[in-house]
Amino acid sequence: MTPEDVYAVLMACEPHAKCVATRALHAADSSSLATAGGTPVSVPVPGRPERPALVHPAKLARRGLGTPAGRAALIHAIAHIEFNAINLGLDAAYRFRGMPADYYADWLSMAADESRHFQMLSRRLNDLGYEYGDFDAHNGLWEMAVKTADDAMVRMALVPRVLEARGLDVTPGMIEKLRQAGDHQSVAIFEQILEEEVPHVEIGTRWFRYLAEPRGLDPDQTFFELLDKYMNGGPPGPYNIPARREARFSKHELDRLTARNGRPGG
Repeated sequence: MTPEDVYAVLMACEPHAKCVATRALHAADSSSLATAGGTPVSVPVPGRPERPALVHPAKLARRGLGTPAGRAALIHAIAHIEFNAINLGLDAAYRFRGMPADYYADWLSMAADESRHFQMLSRRLNDLGYEYGDFDAHNGLWEMAVKTADDAMVRMALVPRVLEARGLDVTPGMIEKLRQAGDHQSVAIFEQILEEEVPHVEIGTRWFRYLAEPRGLDPDQTFFELLDKYMNGGPPGPYNIPARREARFSKHELDRLTARNGRPGG
């Protein structure tokens, strides 16, 4: 496997084909990526379908979950996050050279998981009479990927440990609202995704610390410095402390997040 093989899947636009190709990469031997040379190209826009239209988050319609359309809008929003997460996993494997073989295996595994999540959500959308692309979406995840393209350590800190970790915090509330709406099929999907996202955040924790320590940086302190520099201090609480602990956030990080940004949550 070469970085160009990963890049080709990263730039694939048709969602089903991208999902199938992503899982094929994961099933293949990726160890050769650890010794690959060359310089990655910038990817301001990864492979994606023409729809959904990308708009500012403030322009996204707010819908209640009491109707099929409202539930479909929520499921679409999460499907869009999962689709972006496929690209993020592929880009992490393509972009950052000279890492150990386990790094590439981790990120291709993560991308493969996200491809499954996307297809689960897409099928649920179909059940409700909709398709991926039927609702507007935003591009916040990929915008952060572009901002962190020059430094693997910063990428590991801010994409899995902030943006993906946010899913650990908010998904339990979504599950409860879907349960109250009687949508038990969607509840089962969201519960599976929540369980499988914890290891993805842990991947970010592990490789962030791996990259910080040889630079003589304290990972906990550096994480908060990066939050201040790139994200105005980080997302507000409440936080899913048990899930974040399982994803190997340190006690110091969790205590400081809670003190800075809000109550801990469950």
